Order: sequence, then structure tokens, then C-alpha cells
Amino acid sequence: MSAREARELELVFYEIAESAKTLNVVTLDSEGSDFCPGIAENWDPLTSGVNPANAIARCSVPVVVALRGQVRSVGLELALAGDLRVADSSARFSLPDVAAGRLPCWGGTQRLPRAAGRSVAARMLLAGIELDAADALSCGLIHELATGDLEAACARLVRRLGDLAPLALAAAKEALSRGPELPMRQALELEGDLNHLLQTSTDRSEGLEAFFAKRPPKFTGS
Repeated sequence: MSAREARELELVFYEIAESAKTLNVVTLDSEGSDFCPGIAENWDPLTSGVNPANAIARCSVPVVVALRGQVRSVGLELALAGDLRVADSSARFSLPDVAAGRLPCWGGTQRLPRAAGRSVAARMLLAGIELDAADALSCGLIHELATGDLEAACARLVRRLGDLAPLALAAAKEALSRGPELPMRQALELEGDLNHLLQTSTDRSEGLEAFFAKRPPKFTGS
């Protein structure tokens, strides 16, 4: 990843934030055989002031990340900033920054243990252990291992999310994102507040009507 690509990705997700009310889900994919093998050697993410991982994490709608080949260093940090990670069997995951005399700077030291557990994170961060796709699935680093075409697997997941109520989907993401950082009492209050907001939505009424009419709901995001 070059400095230009990092800035462009950050800006794209800032633009997505502006139009989030018209979206249900965002997919982050890559060209070529690798998702991202690391950074170009001529720039330093730490001093650049660019952090696309934070822009991805702040996106109010779920972000599905498609992973193949090398998912290394900042590539893994970008993937961890998403909500649902789908990989094919070629994916390899590593965070070798310590071996290069530096630390991950886009949230890797914090998001990795939350996603895969402290034990796995310690092996990857301290010992530089690389995980294959099967190991990543078993520890929860990825959510789905595509048995066939990766893009098709992501498309199925996106369609599933696209059928859901946008406001409820955004509220669920907020609860998942903010809740673990709060004491239990405050986390439960957050859940209650989000539920209260959804009670007044058109989509909530449509969901109930569709359930009793035994028909698919037609959500509008309002």
C-alpha cells in the first residue's frame, strides 16, 4: 500500500460516511492475488497522519472485507477494522511489524486480540506467527471461509445484509462496536436507548406488519 492509496481509501470511507443513510452495507475488496502484503518502503504510516483503518471502523454501516493471498501488516489492520471478514483458502494472515522494529499503528495491537483472542494475538504480534485461512477461521479472525469463489461468497453475505432493516443494522453495529468498551450497566443502557429509537421507525412497523401478514418486509431505512 502506498501513501496515495492509503489517503484515497481514507477519503472514500469519509465519503461513505456522508451517504451512510442510503446504504446497508459496504464491501472492501482488492485487485490481484493479495489483499495487501504491507506498505511501500518510501513512506511511514505513523508520521503521515493517514489512518484509513479508523475511517473504516467509524463507518456506521457494516463493512464486509474480502480477503485473499497475503493479508499482512497494515493489510491485516485494514481487515480488522471491518465487521465481517470472508477469506478464501489462499489467505495468509500476519502482523510482523515487531520484527521490523516497529509497532502496528492502525489499531492492530488492539483490534487483533479483540477479534482472535489474546493468545492468538500474542503469537502473531510477538512471535510473528502466520495463520492460514483455516486457523484464522478457527480462532474467529475471519467469519467465513469461502469454499468456492470469494466474490460470490461475499455477494451472498451482502445480499443477506441488504435484505435487513438499515436502521436496525446500523444500531446493531453500534451496539457491537461501543458495548464492549463500556461497563455492563452502561452497555445495557446503550442497548435500551437504541431499541427505543428503533421503536419509532417506519421499518419497525413494517417488520411487524410483514411478520403477521407472513410476507417479506419492504424496508425503506426510515
